Amino acid sequence: MSEVLWDAIQSTAKALIHQEHLPEDFIQTVSQYFYPLALRLRDLHRAQGRPIIVGINGAQGTGKSTLALFLETLLNQHLHCPCARFSLDDIYLTRSERERKAKEFHPLLLTRGVPGTHDVQLGNRVLDELLAAGEDDVVAIPAFDKSQDDRAPMAQWPLHRGRVNIVLLEGWCVAALPEADPLRLEAPINQLEAIEDQGGQWRRYVNQHLANEYQQLFGRLDYLVMLRAPSMECILEWRTLQEQKLAQRLGVHRNGAVGGRIMSPEQIKRFIMHYERLTREMLEEMPERADTLFEIDEQHQIKGVQHRV
Repeated sequence: MSEVLWDAIQSTAKALIHQEHLPEDFIQTVSQYFYPLALRLRDLHRAQGRPIIVGINGAQGTGKSTLALFLETLLNQHLHCPCARFSLDDIYLTRSERERKAKEFHPLLLTRGVPGTHDVQLGNRVLDELLAAGEDDVVAIPAFDKSQDDRAPMAQWPLHRGRVNIVLLEGWCVAALPEADPLRLEAPINQLEAIEDQGGQWRRYVNQHLANEYQQLFGRLDYLVMLRAPSMECILEWRTLQEQKLAQRLGVHRNGAVGGRIMSPEQIKRFIMHYERLTREMLEEMPERADTLFEIDEQHQIKGVQHRV
């Protein structure tokens, strides 16, 4: 890499680090891990000779959105490889749609996040439009307002202009597999399942949707990146930190404010229980099939990387 190019990359990275309120030494993470991955993805696109879809998996707070933001910026600005990104979070069902599911199927479906609470058809449509986009095309990327627990109005959706070589799809359950043995769904693994899903209807509903339309969506991935957290305890801690940052951005206290939906620490603990079963399974089995695996330590830092291909 030429000195001029590296200076330009550093300048871009430092601007993003400042924008995202990251520590200054995060530049080392960019140079050691993010930029090499961007090069790997660019080379994969060239080898395939067509637009590719890259999945980024990681539990709450592992840094999926940060990784996707840096990859998109590096690919677009420095590697001449047009890139777009969006998250499974962006295609949550609207609150009214989840309220209907909660009434018709199970009250726990009001809470966004698990398979069965996304508009997978919308996700596939966005992928189709991005992959087919030409130089003059504009694609609207869905957006979800977590502070309101509802999808943002279309007028607020970000727009991607031009063709795309790489699409980044990030989300906590990207590329997750369904439970093949229905008997393993019977025994609850936490207080939420034991008390609020005593008959297992919610667990079976989630697994059924994961086995169907979600596998069709995830089957479109050409490459899988995983950010593996060290434990469920760390995930809870990091998700709490995320909520505190959201509250700070909105200028409210952690207990929430009129019109906002900021969660308290106890609410966050219950929220994470919705994801615990699938998260634990992914932490165990997904590293073996991830094309790139980033190991995250308890200090929230990348401590190593493995590439399968």
